[in-house]
Amino acid sequence: MNRRIVVNALDDVVVETVPEPIPLAGEARVRTTLVGICGSDLHAACGHHPFIDLPYRPGHEAVGVVDAVGPGVDEGWIGKRVTIEPNLACGHCTQCRSGRYNICRELAVFGCQTPGALADSFTIAEDRLIRLADDFDDRHAVLVEPLATPVHTVRRAVEAVGDLRDRPVVVIGAGPIGLFALLAARHAGAKVVVADLLASKRARAERLGAAGTFDPAAPDAIAAARRLLGGPAAVVIDCVARESSVAQAVELVDKGGAIMIVGVAEGATPVPLGLIQDRELTLIGSLMYVREDFTAALDMLASGAVPVDEIISAQFDLEHSAEAFAASADAENVKVLVTVGSESGEPR
Repeated sequence: MNRRIVVNALDDVVVETVPEPIPLAGEARVRTTLVGICGSDLHAACGHHPFIDLPYRPGHEAVGVVDAVGPGVDEGWIGKRVTIEPNLACGHCTQCRSGRYNICRELAVFGCQTPGALADSFTIAEDRLIRLADDFDDRHAVLVEPLATPVHTVRRAVEAVGDLRDRPVVVIGAGPIGLFALLAARHAGAKVVVADLLASKRARAERLGAAGTFDPAAPDAIAAARRLLGGPAAVVIDCVARESSVAQAVELVDKGGAIMIVGVAEGATPVPLGLIQDRELTLIGSLMYVREDFTAALDMLASGAVPVDEIISAQFDLEHSAEAFAASADAENVKVLVTVGSESGEPR
């Protein structure tokens, strides 16, 4: 039998027992080692995510060991440590054919719209597996998926405004995705300033290399940010996606600059369209990633560019997943992990 987590609400996270999954043609079965809880998981558990319905079975940031394969799958996968790329695309729509399968017309996300990896084992298509090097440890590997989203954002920003080396960038929000956006933008050579309401989060951003931080609710927030940047920003990465953060992004970005929307808005959000038109601003939505972003994130982590101990702030075992979700709601935590099995793939 297979233990699997079901989220009915933030205060109703339970373990269910189901038969161990059997991989179908084209699939592998992965025995889970480690799973990360994402901001989207928290929003879903609170009933605020527009694309995830309750109850749901989470787990899209995952590391594990392949222990069985279905017909047509290379048996060489068996025994290999892997992480997964959880975007499940149709492969035949216009977006998929152009390589932008992250915005597939029929996109589903493993662990969001389908049962996920927060279980003893799970099955997934072979083409979603990413093999991990033996010297790449689980605590680094479980961060590849959440880092890939800001890597994709920064790549799209470069496409919009050009090389970011030595150019000013603002990140609004210093939660997990905001901190990863800081790291990805710095990796691209940008001078990055971070906004957050909490002093403790601003301090963490500075430890991670922010050139400065500011309180977005302060009366002089715009002036403070511009002093830190030496002028307006070439790019603003909004990881909050509220009316106030978008309005602030418009004030912070230079004429002709780009505003990247990474946060998931809770419904329709007003924007200052007149200023976007008048200043020729580019407002760009950014969703997940494609394989090149995933690979770039893996390389960043392997290079040591991500101080993992600053990111991973709490860890629980599977039976205490309810506590893990509660901990993820604590603003002082960054990335909460759930341990399921050992690196050999055996249950703990």
